Amino acid sequence: MSLGYSAWSVVRSRTKELLLKNSQLEQNPSLIKRVLIPQAECEMHLPADIGDYTDFYSSIHHATNVGIMFRGKENALMPNWRHIPVGYHGRASSVVVSGTPIRRPLGQTLPMDGQPPVFGPCKLLDFELEMAFLIGGPGNKLGERIPVDEAWKNVFGFTLMNDWSARDIQKWEYVPLGPFTSKNLGTTISPWIIPVAALEPFVVDNYPQEPEVFPYLKHEKPFNFDINLEVFLKPENGEESRISKSNYKYLYWTALQQIAHHTITGCNIRPGDLMASGTISGESEDSYGSLLELSWRAPPPFGCVSFKEDDRIQLDEDDDTDEYDPPQFDSSGLTAKELQNSVVHKFDVTHQQHPHFAFVLSIIRFVFPLEH
Repeated sequence: MSLGYSAWSVVRSRTKELLLKNSQLEQNPSLIKRVLIPQAECEMHLPADIGDYTDFYSSIHHATNVGIMFRGKENALMPNWRHIPVGYHGRASSVVVSGTPIRRPLGQTLPMDGQPPVFGPCKLLDFELEMAFLIGGPGNKLGERIPVDEAWKNVFGFTLMNDWSARDIQKWEYVPLGPFTSKNLGTTISPWIIPVAALEPFVVDNYPQEPEVFPYLKHEKPFNFDINLEVFLKPENGEESRISKSNYKYLYWTALQQIAHHTITGCNIRPGDLMASGTISGESEDSYGSLLELSWRAPPPFGCVSFKEDDRIQLDEDDDTDEYDPPQFDSSGLTAKELQNSVVHKFDVTHQQHPHFAFVLSIIRFVFPLEH
């Protein structure tokens, strides 16, 4: 990862050669057994040792929706939002790989304005549909800046991400410094990284930006991608239904702008650092990337927004196998592996007002199919 683009290109090319039909590997069954391991026999790990994690706020539709909820339509976007890629420093230690159970958090919440806060389990645990990229190359030294036109050399590849958010805890704690414990309960990423080179066939124009950004953020070359993202929900004994369909191309700020802004002060970034997009929402109500938005204007198209004792739900984000091609290197489509989670609803709470909760299994599964 730290060796840079030339090394990534060589490794990717050789890997493709070995995995295509009639390859040297395919013609050697004994070698196949040595180098290919059935996925069912593998234990997946984080794709890198993540030293630092930054979460951006790059979807103009998500930022507008949340702004309207809390400040009204006239003040939906903060004055700085169209000028800088807003972000905050997340908790790298609680970034976990797909399949890691997430414990439903405890914390302080404010039941109603004017009433004192209470302590107890989160009642508004939310997912956030995100993608993230991992920093590659040697990075930069403290005091050095990475120009926006050079930032592409530092993008190793993209992965799927779920930024777990305790909304009721967040509402009480975020003033004045932003979210804290409402976001550090766990952040899930896929073990699979999609190299930028694999996404090149799906490049689209950058999202239009108005007003014009400062020169240090301006780049003409597109670095935006047509990546379909779908969220499916399936109750334990019910039918699966899609509750959201979004797309990476809706992001206002590009990964290159995020790197340029992150380092404009001379902040050093290192290989393995994780940079997240923020919730990816589209303009239409069926493309919102969080339960916060999906349950905003009307009851959501599913049975449970907040968790209760003995509730069992499954949240799936998956591809439509009738619509997309299988993941072949020489196909016109590309799919990424899934991202899963279990949410554990059980506490060892001694206070009499907060009894034990039943174990509830919830799964979130993310993939991003691409199509021409």
